[in-house]
Amino acid sequence: MKTVINLVLAACAIGLVYICYGSIMGPINFDETKKAREKEIIARLIDIRKAQQEYRTLHQGAYTDNFDSLIDFVKTAKLPFIMKVGTLTDDQLNNGMTEKKAMDIINKAKRTNKWDEVEKEGLQNFRRDTMWVAVMDTIFAKGFNPDSLPYVPYGNGAKFELAIRKDTTKAGAPLNLFQAQVAYDVYLGDLNHQELVNLKDVQTKLGKYCGLKVGDIEQPNNSAGNWE
Repeated sequence: MKTVINLVLAACAIGLVYICYGSIMGPINFDETKKAREKEIIARLIDIRKAQQEYRTLHQGAYTDNFDSLIDFVKTAKLPFIMKVGTLTDDQLNNGMTEKKAMDIINKAKRTNKWDEVEKEGLQNFRRDTMWVAVMDTIFAKGFNPDSLPYVPYGNGAKFELAIRKDTTKAGAPLNLFQAQVAYDVYLGDLNHQELVNLKDVQTKLGKYCGLKVGDIEQPNNSAGNWE
């Protein structure tokens, strides 16, 4: 009888140790997994932000809410890149010379083949040439796959929510905003349910979005991420 009681007590002790271990390690494991997954998701959101910021430079300041359009832009678009040779001296600047004036003089000389004014102003070695460089070669690392932009890492095929806002400010200026986001449920839903509930409860009480988000269509935020 005593042996049975000892065995029961031992089993209870082991059970308590297991419960205590789980109560300690559960939140720790959840947090570590969350951080690892969010590192990759944040990297993808940053890629989306970079693509959107370049997209707007060639579309009158407007963003796109269509991933197909954004992917096509990244694959095919080219951005202007100004190659600069030479700089204006202090004397040239003090005499009212600007880069625009300098290029006007040089371009006139090219049209007329008369270079007297270029030499007079000391602009023989001054150049500003516009080159067009592929988006893929400028803002993304070698080997980047544009087709991956819409998809949430650890989201089992889920896509980021993408939205834009085209409006005007009170002063009448154009207002273009975008946001891309993904909820905790999408990439943490397979983890400890109670820990996920606790996380969402904290965020809700703080008035924050329950997930990761870059940009904001409600108010300008310089396209910042909510992790920054």
